[in-house]
Amino acid sequence: GPFANIAHGCNSINATMCALASGDYVVTEAGFAADLGAEKFMDIKCRMNGISPDAVVIVATIRALKMHGGVAKANLSEKNTAALEKGFENLKVHIENMAKFGVPVVVAVNKFVSDTEDEISALEKLTSSAGARAVLCEGWGKGGSGAVELADAVVQMCSQPSDFKNIYPLEASIEEKINILAKEIYRAGSVEIEDKAKKKIRQYEDAGFKNLPICMAKTQNSISHDKGMLGAPVPGYVFPVRDVQLYSGAGFIVVFAGDIVDMPGLPKVPAAQNIDVDDNGVISGLF
Repeated sequence: GPFANIAHGCNSINATMCALASGDYVVTEAGFAADLGAEKFMDIKCRMNGISPDAVVIVATIRALKMHGGVAKANLSEKNTAALEKGFENLKVHIENMAKFGVPVVVAVNKFVSDTEDEISALEKLTSSAGARAVLCEGWGKGGSGAVELADAVVQMCSQPSDFKNIYPLEASIEEKINILAKEIYRAGSVEIEDKAKKKIRQYEDAGFKNLPICMAKTQNSISHDKGMLGAPVPGYVFPVRDVQLYSGAGFIVVFAGDIVDMPGLPKVPAAQNIDVDDNGVISGLF
């Protein structure tokens, strides 16, 4: 599906309905972390096609958690249980966020050859203390047999009762929905909306588009808007909204937070702006 940091991050409604008609279990990969793809799957897609998930699988790696705990990329293969425990605060927020939707949560630990038994054991205990179950997934090293335990855990979770609910009501104002997302999912202390965005919000509401869901465009590298804010967000931080854009055909409002660029692969100043051809046909600015 489309990128979850700037779009809704999951496959089409038609694809899901076709899969449901032909299979007992349907797995949707919602892009990036649970603060982006999973939230949008719940609050945008599930609303639009009237379905509710039976379980949520959060994919995590010990390497990523150590990175969130302050370990440099070059040292992620080294054993560091202390950094893992510190970085777990990031995963804990994702677990708590998904629990707010009333759906059982499984953490799939994508195993790397550098993971140690002590680190795996520590992660299992930390995940359990956060109210979820961690299941080791060794599909990379063992193929299908390495993912059987995870599949069994997901099937078991799907059979448990759930009480699915959305994180915000559609009838809330656009600003209210932005505030709910920022505080409940991104863990901000407050929201600062630029005047330009406020003006457009008023225009959208006056035109009858108040009840559309929010599609947040923000960095995928942090739960917050700031790609450098690793681990759990700093308590009380300000979540900045610089712009909003109505997509009435798609049926949602995109909210731009921080310095996110909605054209991935292109810099803020495309190279094409520096390319020119003079009167003699000589091209400049290519390199």
